[in-house]
Amino acid sequence: MVRREGQLQMKLTWRMWVLIVFVSFSLLAIFVSPGPSIPALEKGLSVKYVEQNSSIFNQGLRTGDIIQSVNGQTITNVTDFENAITILSDNQSHKLTIKTNKEEIIGLFNSSITNEITLEKISPTNLKAGLDIQGGAKAVVAAKDHEITSDELDRLIEISQNRLNLYGLTDMKIYPQDVLGKKFMVIEIAGSSKSDLENLINQQGKFEAKIGNNTVFVGGNEDITYVGRSGQDAGIYSCDQASSGYVCEFRFVIYLSEKAAQRQADLTSNLSVNLSSGGRYLSQPLDLLVDNQTLDSLQIGSDLKGQVTTQIQISGSGSGATQQEALDNAKANMKKLQTILITGSLPFKLDIVKLDRISPLLGEQFVKSILIGGSLAILAVSIIIFARYRKIKISLALLLTSFSEIVIILGVASMIKWNLDLPSLAGIIATIGTGVDSQIMILDESRGNQGSLIEKIKKALFIVFTAFATAFVSLIPLTGFLGFMGITAAGGGFLKGFAITSLIGITAGVVITRPAFADIIKHINEHQ
Repeated sequence: MVRREGQLQMKLTWRMWVLIVFVSFSLLAIFVSPGPSIPALEKGLSVKYVEQNSSIFNQGLRTGDIIQSVNGQTITNVTDFENAITILSDNQSHKLTIKTNKEEIIGLFNSSITNEITLEKISPTNLKAGLDIQGGAKAVVAAKDHEITSDELDRLIEISQNRLNLYGLTDMKIYPQDVLGKKFMVIEIAGSSKSDLENLINQQGKFEAKIGNNTVFVGGNEDITYVGRSGQDAGIYSCDQASSGYVCEFRFVIYLSEKAAQRQADLTSNLSVNLSSGGRYLSQPLDLLVDNQTLDSLQIGSDLKGQVTTQIQISGSGSGATQQEALDNAKANMKKLQTILITGSLPFKLDIVKLDRISPLLGEQFVKSILIGGSLAILAVSIIIFARYRKIKISLALLLTSFSEIVIILGVASMIKWNLDLPSLAGIIATIGTGVDSQIMILDESRGNQGSLIEKIKKALFIVFTAFATAFVSLIPLTGFLGFMGITAAGGGFLKGFAITSLIGITAGVVITRPAFADIIKHINEHQ
């Protein structure tokens, strides 16, 4: 304890320091972007999508850039941008000077520029909203030149779900739809533009490895038992400057089934050996094709002739105007190929029957109302606590701890890029309620008459931990994390957001905020 000018000052315990550190990192995760930059201080419009090989793409505009001005006119919203390019309405090409946060783009453009890019206002935080809050894109998809059956539609939905999951999309809905006996697959993705969704759907992803005209193996778990995705099994191994920019090479390991390995041995047994300056290779390479386009051709070493080998190394590349762009492109191409190899090709070519933009059901005003309502609820509870215990410090401690839990939940959601939908917000509110219950219990136990103060607080924390363990076990099935064990819960898909935010909140509570709150209450009681 330290006294200064007659004022009693609190000595911070290590639990309080842990709380301070986690809250600080959470605030950084919410408000500071990699770079670093603070989105709330940025001015302009964020580029959500740029059509590849379009005129403005070739001039250097990329997804994630921020357009700050056009021909000297400051851009703060979509209306500003539309007014700035009104000179393009005559369908003639005009010179535009577009200033972004990275560079100044000067070129001749026509009215097609509006179809080549998608813009949105800059979010003041790194938080990502779900489909029901920020909207997204919706596609109604049918099998091309094929009348799909119920079983085939179920298989198509399963493969599409797995593929989009591997692409890292978290808030999406894929479900069947029957219209007058004709079956469709409906895909809804939060925060996606129509162009983004269209590009995802059009990737049929038919992978084949061929020697000559003979197929050795195809994508999917029938021929491929393992696909390397990290560590020594996968990565970018070179980035070199080329005539038109940079090219980065990637490679990763896959393992074939015994049947596919035997097929390769049979096909290579009849090939002759060619001598070259690079070594001894078989007369024909192993060609890798995606959607009938050659991705790469791999020379087959002469020592593999007629040999059954299950390990294969897959390689490819990505290109870009800059080294970073080439690296990002190579990583994206590698991920796409790995995804195709894991999930296999789609059973049919797809036809997009309808493509729509989904308006948010709730919107920003609803979120603000939820946050204001939650804050007022915490404030009301603090006033009730003050009326009961007659100590302003206790009310302030409860208020501070509850807000800390909310900040930590949102910070973790920002770091893992979790989409906050309506169930997620419900989980945050539920966490606030359980947190307040636990804090009141700590208060009541600390004011009991039996045992020392330390023993009473230990008892309270034990009860808190027991309640946490029960809630943790009950929420895990809702997350879908145990799906590989066949453990799921009815409604788990819809309630996944609720379960994720609740688990983050109660874990942060029992590990970080409530022990710190117990130390604060211990200090207050010792010096009342």
